[in-house]
Amino acid sequence: MPGYLVKFEAVSLNGAADLQIRSLLDHQQYADPLGVAAAMGISPASWSLFGMVWPSARMLAGLMENFELQGKRILEVGCGLGLASLVCQRRDMDITASDCHPLAGDFLTQNAGLNGMGLPKYRNGNWETENPALGRFDIIIGSDLLYERDQPARLSAFIERHAEQAVQVLIVDPNRGNRPGFSRCMTALGYSCEESSLDGLQACGEAYKGKLLHYTRH
Repeated sequence: MPGYLVKFEAVSLNGAADLQIRSLLDHQQYADPLGVAAAMGISPASWSLFGMVWPSARMLAGLMENFELQGKRILEVGCGLGLASLVCQRRDMDITASDCHPLAGDFLTQNAGLNGMGLPKYRNGNWETENPALGRFDIIIGSDLLYERDQPARLSAFIERHAEQAVQVLIVDPNRGNRPGFSRCMTALGYSCEESSLDGLQACGEAYKGKLLHYTRH
């Protein structure tokens, strides 16, 4: 036994076909016997966050079904279970998923297999670590990444290190209070910002309130 419990479910997405997803059973799961997550600064309280199906991740994945991605290198930041990366992979796009959690790559591998698709590229995506091998991307996407006060500065710096000069950045945010600070950081780096409402019903029938933050630089 891996020390944690999982479940399997069909995840409904607005505008996209369902995904079969293996996720943690609930947010009480925790297993770090060798202290790998702790060494990376992941606390027991936040350990399980990567392995849950979050509403904003559903929204981002649905948006990726019809977004123009052809010929672009795409990076998903803080991918967690990688719903958006799986949608991009299903479309045969050039997608790289990234996360700092030590189990994110394993869950992505298994979920790709559950959906009968090839494995998306996966790389460690620690925002604090210089990683030139990760490269630069034309489109950078993510969901619900701004839940701590220091994250606007850290995330914007990570994006800048891995963005091409001409780039689009799409972040789905559930109206968190750190959103304005992130936009200020992105504006200081030369990005223009457009916010649009995503309020409405998810495909699962639950209400969603949030914003699509669309940053561009030419």
